[in-house]
Amino acid sequence: MTEQGEESDSFTAEPAESYKEVLLAVLRELSPNGFERLCQRLLRESGFEQVEVTGRSGDGGIDGIGIVKVNAFVTFKVLFQCKRYSGGVGAGHVWDFRGSMQGRTDKGIVITTGTFTKEARAEAIRAGVPPIELVDGNQLVELFRDLELGLLPRTTYDVDMAFFEQYGMPVGFS
Repeated sequence: MTEQGEESDSFTAEPAESYKEVLLAVLRELSPNGFERLCQRLLRESGFEQVEVTGRSGDGGIDGIGIVKVNAFVTFKVLFQCKRYSGGVGAGHVWDFRGSMQGRTDKGIVITTGTFTKEARAEAIRAGVPPIELVDGNQLVELFRDLELGLLPRTTYDVDMAFFEQYGMPVGFS
């Protein structure tokens, strides 16, 4: 029986707080410069080249720049902005970032530990202007997981109680 009184076909011991929540809390506690440098590392690990953090005042909202090489013939200069938020990043931030990109590149990324409002997502893909990639906190955690960056992987197993029932294990044992 589970804590809610329902039968379960497997038994799993999980920590009370998931690594995703802990990772987001850690990212939000980093200094602005630390978070920018971590995003730089994340972009490098994801295949970007020549990734630099600009980190200067008066940079027009640009936190860094990198190069994405699609193939031997196509490369893109990409500007990025990092936001340590627990709430939502609004359309105004996306609009301002696009303005900072103007004349410097046609590709940008906004990375946040929070979320993006519906209006921000619409602004990011508005017709007639360069699109901006939006990476929210959930996607950020997935990137760290996929790259095993800052996370220590471990293997866990669930006991398949249904498997053992064929060998005489009483139904409902857990």
